[in-house]
Amino acid sequence: MITVVVVAVLVIALVTLRYTGRGRARGSGRRGLKRRFGPEYECAVARQDGDVRAAERELGERVRRHGFLQEQPLSPEVREQYVAQWDAVQERFVDSPQKAVTEADALLARLARDRGFPDGQQFEEQLAALSVHHANFVQGYRSMHAAARDRSGTEEMREAMVEARGLFEALVAERQVDPDRRRPPSPDGQGHAPWPLTTRRHAKGSST
Repeated sequence: MITVVVVAVLVIALVTLRYTGRGRARGSGRRGLKRRFGPEYECAVARQDGDVRAAERELGERVRRHGFLQEQPLSPEVREQYVAQWDAVQERFVDSPQKAVTEADALLARLARDRGFPDGQQFEEQLAALSVHHANFVQGYRSMHAAARDRSGTEEMREAMVEARGLFEALVAERQVDPDRRRPPSPDGQGHAPWPLTTRRHAKGSST
């Protein structure tokens, strides 16, 4: 009798472990990757020409390499320095968009490095690591990095900087930034770049 009970308990335990393992596998599968990467999941699929399996292999590899990365805190002084530098770059956009975008790209790379991500000299690796922890914001960084190297139009560069600002806020913030927050408004038609950052001071030439 005792033997029968022991065998029954072992069978139940094995079945439980089997289904638990399947559940974990599903959590790290398509549904888990979609939940973790959000819009970056669709970007990865598009970059793989619609090959979902290839995209999921790529994203899974990113998680394997960078999932355990611990973000380093910024001191209040360093945080303020970054905010001031970003504000200054935004000020320069009106007179020199290309230079401003290039400076913003380099600034964001340094900020990510200081938060513990790979150095910006290895952009793809840094972006891959950022996508694991800030997936909702990396497309803006990708766009700005491209704009800093291509001769994009002023409007394209402005849009790239507006998008990239989301990652800047996420990295410079003491608390996690809500990825569903609203996007900033369009240009005011007066040639001023629309940067109403939560970290923003009064812009040059602004009436506020």
